[in-house]
Amino acid sequence: MFDFVHERKRLVQIVLALIVLPFAFWGVDSYNKSGNRAETVATVNDAKITQREFEFALRQQQDRLREMMGANFDAAMLDSPEMKRAVMNNLIEQRLLIEHGRDTGLAIPDEQVAQVIQGIEAFQDNGRFDKKRYETALAGQNMSLLMFEARLRDDLLVQQVRDAYTQNGFVSNGVADNIIRLNEQQRTVSVSAISFQPYLTQAKVDETAVKEYYEQNQKEFQVQEQAKVEYVSLSVNDLLTKVEVNAEDVRKYYDEHPNDFGAPEERQAAHILITVAASAPQTEQDAARARAEKLLQQLRQNPAGFAELAKQNSQDPGSAANGGDLGFFGRGMMVKPFEDAAFALKQDEISGLVKSDFGYHIIKLLAVKPARLLSFDEAQEGILNKLRQQKATDKFAELAEKFSNTVYEQSDTLKPAADLAGAKIEQSGWLARETTADELWTAKMLQEIFTDETVKNKRNTAAIEVAANTLVAARILEYKPASIRTLDEVREAIQQKLSRQQAVELAVKQGRALLEQLQRGDKPALGWAAAQTVTRARHGSLDADVIRKVFQADATGLPQYVGAETPQDGYVLVRIDTVKEAEKPDDKRRAGYAQQMRQLTGEEMLRAYLADAKQQAVIKVNLPETVEQP
Repeated sequence: MFDFVHERKRLVQIVLALIVLPFAFWGVDSYNKSGNRAETVATVNDAKITQREFEFALRQQQDRLREMMGANFDAAMLDSPEMKRAVMNNLIEQRLLIEHGRDTGLAIPDEQVAQVIQGIEAFQDNGRFDKKRYETALAGQNMSLLMFEARLRDDLLVQQVRDAYTQNGFVSNGVADNIIRLNEQQRTVSVSAISFQPYLTQAKVDETAVKEYYEQNQKEFQVQEQAKVEYVSLSVNDLLTKVEVNAEDVRKYYDEHPNDFGAPEERQAAHILITVAASAPQTEQDAARARAEKLLQQLRQNPAGFAELAKQNSQDPGSAANGGDLGFFGRGMMVKPFEDAAFALKQDEISGLVKSDFGYHIIKLLAVKPARLLSFDEAQEGILNKLRQQKATDKFAELAEKFSNTVYEQSDTLKPAADLAGAKIEQSGWLARETTADELWTAKMLQEIFTDETVKNKRNTAAIEVAANTLVAARILEYKPASIRTLDEVREAIQQKLSRQQAVELAVKQGRALLEQLQRGDKPALGWAAAQTVTRARHGSLDADVIRKVFQADATGLPQYVGAETPQDGYVLVRIDTVKEAEKPDDKRRAGYAQQMRQLTGEEMLRAYLADAKQQAVIKVNLPETVEQP
């Protein structure tokens, strides 16, 4: 439902943990007031953006893209002016939102910052906050506790300001009904493709056209400069196999940290969720509550039917198919009203209505795992890995500067650096400056390889951080300068390309002629594919441009015909046979659409505010080669 809204919804929400652990703060305000002496790359009114912050934001964006894109991730995209401009623009908007939040009196209390930090998995040991791990993790990112907590406080303030806009949009029932009507109208269509393939025999490409194309498109035939390199790396992962942890240290850690090995009580629960936004109008809140109460009455009469009722009625897509089962969870993993209710139930007991920011829940407790203390045998493998990781991280910190200095000071060979790291010198295949970057040959590493110092002077590259706690240095073994392929090498490819272009033009011409015949009422002999039903959101086999024409067509008299050029075939004809209007929306569907439309209008309000704030602010950006001032 409503796919174009779904695709734009916020990907990540900050979920606060619920139990505030004792937590010490180390003068966050003093950090904010002290200023940062690093180079300033932009100012927003009186607020500074440093080079370090900018580079950190770029790394965060790289991590997000790598997680989202997987094997398709290309680190080179982060070196584009467009990407750097987008990251800088985001930092500027954050500064404006922070300023706006403070001017309006918003503040993030220490307790809220503590809740977030203690709920971050990277700072936990066996599900519980570990201050030592917290300090070690930040040290590994070259970030102080003060810096992290100040940034987190600012991030929470920014989120609070954003929510004030995005969660308070407005949409009337009339607008929601109109969107439903447009989005869910169905049209049944058949397709006839006019392929370019049969027209390839009619294409005529002479030598003059080939030469002209070659001369006018020299860039297309450029071969990048290439190099084969030898390289050596220093990483925490490699050091893990070279550090030793003795059994006495493992036992000592277990004895000295008894609180680390308590497995807290966990509960398995199922729920039925009737969604309604906390900011929804009272009429929607009442409708959702009434529906939830009706389900609760059914459960009072037939408790054994909980799973089936959840499958049929729960609006939580992640658990409904499993009868509402959420699996086991501990304290701090669910929103507070839900957690309080779940931990107050007895096994097999069903709660009353529980209201949260997500809507109304009905909860059934399925099972309980009591709290217990892990034995040494159960805990020792985890301790061993933790101590080994700590030792490897300490060793990396000890060697990193020496490694970088050795690469620089003995720049005509990598052997001393390899001896220092206890690593082998490896060799690459052919690399190009514009090679699709990967985890080793990052955009920054490739850029370093093709500098004049490395190519012409045969020097080692600098030691480049290609990933967290991973340094790589390289030197060129073989080099090929950039060149342009000869006409003889590319003649056949040019002929094929020009032939295809001519064939596509002929197919498009034929397709347009056939469309005119169909629209006049003639019936040319065409092969129509099986009928398919499409909507504005579900396109079937058609692309977005064709769908747009299908729904722009006047459907008062059917059949109707539309046509469009397509990169795959040449031209496609579409016959519109039937139109089915959307069913009159019920309260549930209207509420679902209205909720998402309110989010969209709220986001538009936020964008409008930011556009105005940028015009009123004094913004200076000091990266002219890559980033333009917004």
